[in-house]
Amino acid sequence: MQNKKTVAVIGLGSMGYGIAQSLLRAGHNTYGYDINPETVSRFQLEGGSKGNLKDVASTFDSVVVVVLNSEQTETVLFDNKIGVVDQLKAGCVILSCATVAPEFAQKMELECQKRDVHYLDSPISGGSKKAANGQLSIMASGTPKAFSAARPVLDATASTVFELGDKAGAGSAMKAVNQLLAGVHIAAMAEAITFGITQGVSPNKFVEVISKCAGTSWMLENRAPHIASGDYTPHSSVNIWPKDLGIVLEIAKSAKFSAPLTAAAMQQFLAASGSGLGDEDDAAVAKVYARNSGLTLPGEKKC
Repeated sequence: MQNKKTVAVIGLGSMGYGIAQSLLRAGHNTYGYDINPETVSRFQLEGGSKGNLKDVASTFDSVVVVVLNSEQTETVLFDNKIGVVDQLKAGCVILSCATVAPEFAQKMELECQKRDVHYLDSPISGGSKKAANGQLSIMASGTPKAFSAARPVLDATASTVFELGDKAGAGSAMKAVNQLLAGVHIAAMAEAITFGITQGVSPNKFVEVISKCAGTSWMLENRAPHIASGDYTPHSSVNIWPKDLGIVLEIAKSAKFSAPLTAAAMQQFLAASGSGLGDEDDAAVAKVYARNSGLTLPGEKKC
């Protein structure tokens, strides 16, 4: 491969693992790191490179950070013990994929620039299957040099890259808009599918009909089948949403903007998390509606 790069993916969850697989498939020398050693070993068996992070960090051309939140992002980048940025060569680029506030992305960009490292604010969308197929949508912002350095990674992992500005923050702002809609759509889908059950509409029939009607959405078409099959394997977990919608509400508060639909959806995800469903697929928010209405969802025992 003429443009082969050495890339590290830090965070091998459902999205990060797919990103790492896409980079491998594109021919890049790819390292994968995660707090779960079994996941790291599995990736290495698939062809991932081996090496202690601190020992090989100076060889990286790019580092893709796919962790949960801003706190984990900052730890991975700048923690005194495990932070990777101070080990990187000049001109390396960080692609930061977590949903964070725009101000945080701007802070990370500044700190990276002080160390001659590029930073691309690059939140992702599309789900684990698109991550594994190299078909993500990436909402990116950063300097022209950051985009140039990140191009091989973007080409390998995304079908669509939105270039939203020449400094960090704009990508994260757009991701917040996306997450507002995505979270509200999941909660609305859960409300609609359980409402349908009260009217004798089976979840399978709901999926068949509504996915072809005006009330559909990408989230409905993607998540409602999980409810219909009773499969809550966490491709995207309930616990992600109190964090992401919390970021949306904080941004809205700072802008003196009322976001009542976001707040209502947030309460449903908090209820699901508080009911012990936090590690299940986010479609499990439907269980909150079902429990409150005495309904039985597919795959569950009757109340």
